[in-house]
Amino acid sequence: MKKLLNYIIPKYAYIPLLLAMLMNFIAYYCTPLITNSMTHYDASVFVDNNIPFFPVFIVFYIFAFIQWVVGYIMIARESKSVCYYVIFADIVAKIMCLFFFVVFPTTIERPVVSSDNLLLSLTNFIYQLDAPINLFPSIHCLESWICFRGSLHLKKVPRWYKYFMFITTVLVCLSTVFVKQHVIVDVIGGIMVAEIGLMIMKKFYGHRTFMKSKFLFFF
Repeated sequence: MKKLLNYIIPKYAYIPLLLAMLMNFIAYYCTPLITNSMTHYDASVFVDNNIPFFPVFIVFYIFAFIQWVVGYIMIARESKSVCYYVIFADIVAKIMCLFFFVVFPTTIERPVVSSDNLLLSLTNFIYQLDAPINLFPSIHCLESWICFRGSLHLKKVPRWYKYFMFITTVLVCLSTVFVKQHVIVDVIGGIMVAEIGLMIMKKFYGHRTFMKSKFLFFF
């Protein structure tokens, strides 16, 4: 089992990936402990109010979870430098999300959805699983965008993989507004914090500093 895990995910990627998951958990699931009693704002604009509800897009919304698993593993497998550059950019972006979740709590009014068919049932399931809070910036869009941007640094994958990641990311971002889980500004915010995270890591070469850390190679 350990050999299989090491084959799928290199040892140098264990700590960065675990830190990314931990930061995601803290940003998304721990901030409501602070913001539950605070006023939540609806960031929708007139354009959002005119965007129709398309339940078929719940398929792409859920597919994002598969995209993330594949995307992050492929980034981790590429090389130490690519892994650390992209994964720590993701962590920086999640820290920014945490900041916005606390200082600008957001919510959205979602439609009442029946369970008349599979797509509507899936939508209802997601609604029950995912409360309409911590919307700006959209972590859903952030992670898909990171998978796409990270794919541009991969040399061990075929060209179609990068196109696939781009198309999937566009569909995931569209799905967040078409199933009324997010509004347009959330999507823009998710992409922006991802780009800022990548810019910070590139500008300050933070990933090289992390690569030299003995702590990261403890396992």
